[in-house]
Amino acid sequence: MTETQLRTYTHFTGYGLAALFAVILAVQNLRYGFYELFYLALSVTLLTLGGAVYTVVCRRRQLRAPGHLAILAALNAVMAGALLLADNTDLSYWCQPVLVLNILVLQLRHGILLSLALWAILAISVLGRTPALEALFTIMASLTLVLTASLYIWHYNHMAQSAEDLAITDPVTGAHNARFLDETLQKEISRTRVTRHPLSVIMLRIDYLDEVRALHGESGQQRLIKEVTYKLFDVIRAGDTLYTLENGEFFLILPFTPEEGVRVIAERIRRTLTEHRWPVTGRLTVSVGCTTRAAADQRSDTLLRRAREALHEASERGRDTIWYAQGTQH
Repeated sequence: MTETQLRTYTHFTGYGLAALFAVILAVQNLRYGFYELFYLALSVTLLTLGGAVYTVVCRRRQLRAPGHLAILAALNAVMAGALLLADNTDLSYWCQPVLVLNILVLQLRHGILLSLALWAILAISVLGRTPALEALFTIMASLTLVLTASLYIWHYNHMAQSAEDLAITDPVTGAHNARFLDETLQKEISRTRVTRHPLSVIMLRIDYLDEVRALHGESGQQRLIKEVTYKLFDVIRAGDTLYTLENGEFFLILPFTPEEGVRVIAERIRRTLTEHRWPVTGRLTVSVGCTTRAAADQRSDTLLRRAREALHEASERGRDTIWYAQGTQH
């Protein structure tokens, strides 16, 4: 289940339960002839059902659905008005679903602000209408409900972000996974088309990696790849992005980098890796292919293909070599 689907089900269920609660209140108050409370419950029912319908209509955009804020702001305004205007009527239990619904549906900071505002009005209302001890119990119970819901949502958001980070990055090396390369590179290409800033990429491969595996085994090969990744993080600049590919290959996206810049960076990477003393092999070499986005490069696969061709040419020319592939300007 995707995050969007999960939020759709959660929002719809939250609105649905709140609507069911309001319907029960409406039926009970109509039965006993409390028509003002009946109309209040009917208003709450319509707003929560409207939220459920909005959730279904915008089910593909639940991560960014601004209509929820308007619906819940109206719902909170209705409840606040009822708390301030109702005479000798305890409406505190009416507010409990709304306090939770704010935090469950909205962004956490918006939900907390709305719930705290409604809680403050609730506190003022019960202090003026109920005995002090009962009022204190109601106020503290409502605040505990808000804090518990906020803590739960904060924890969920934290865990969801951690899961997303694990999906995007390699948990061992910290470099980005290859499956997100196309998407990120396409975004960078789109940005350079707007800003007119240069964009370069580098693809490099550890030379003779099969021999390393034959001599030192799978664990030795993986240790070497991890050490090279850490070293590359020391070399690249802030804003550059490193991806680990298969078979000891790496890909770097270098925003705001023209041809002369990528040539210098590629040489610095080659020299740094070649001169370093490695714990597994002692010494290694790398083949490096690089290129810069040309005016005709509109898609990520074009830039990826040219970088790989440059890497292949570097390997063919004896390895421990850099090759720059020129793009077509028109």
